[in-house]
Amino acid sequence: MAGHSKWANTKHRKAAVDAKRAKINARYIKQIEVAARNGGPDPAGNPALDLAVSKAKKNSVPNDNIDRAIKRGAGLTGDAVEYEEIMYEVRGPQGSALLVECLTDNRNRAASEVRVAVTRSGGTVADPGSVAYMFQRKGVVTVPKEGLTEDDVLAAVLEAGVEEVLEHEDTFEVQSEPQDLQEVVTALEGAGITYDSDEVEFVSEVKVDLDLAAAKKFLKLHDALEDLDDVQNIHTNADLSADTMAALDAES
Repeated sequence: MAGHSKWANTKHRKAAVDAKRAKINARYIKQIEVAARNGGPDPAGNPALDLAVSKAKKNSVPNDNIDRAIKRGAGLTGDAVEYEEIMYEVRGPQGSALLVECLTDNRNRAASEVRVAVTRSGGTVADPGSVAYMFQRKGVVTVPKEGLTEDDVLAAVLEAGVEEVLEHEDTFEVQSEPQDLQEVVTALEGAGITYDSDEVEFVSEVKVDLDLAAAKKFLKLHDALEDLDDVQNIHTNADLSADTMAALDAES
């Protein structure tokens, strides 16, 4: 899932992880179904399915659920569902912006639920294109520090098309062009470096620093969207300073 920015690790968000595990699993299942529908049920001949299954297993989705999703997506059970990809653009507090990726079998339901969640949380659904221009698609790999230095990570991925290595409190964020993502992952594995996630995300070069009041409003908006079944990923340009994060943690 998206949301690898440093504020995603605040205490109050960690407390919600277990409660959202089933919902997260359901999102991986959807991805498997779509990949199987588009390319067939054999991961060996369907790279998208192979990747979706790999991500699901990495996130502890049960094998039985994965097998059922493959069969359902490929139409082998007679109850295949057609999903549609939709992107919503949202404006949040203090000039922050969000791109909300949905995968839904009911466009009207998804649009209504997103609009209600945004409005009730103090945000605004923006016109198409008014937010998206601030973001670029990037391959993003999140690497836990665990004794590593930035030079260690950079040396491992230097020949793999990496664009930038960003240092956060507990992790390094390796950015590349989307088509180079798999090469970056392979380079990290070859160097014996473990990683938490690898995704194609929408990244904004212009970050918006939120103060404490805006951060609270933003997190309310982000969590309301994340709770929706049709929402797959949320990308944002919002950022929090160490002081704001500490203040949030102190109140949680």
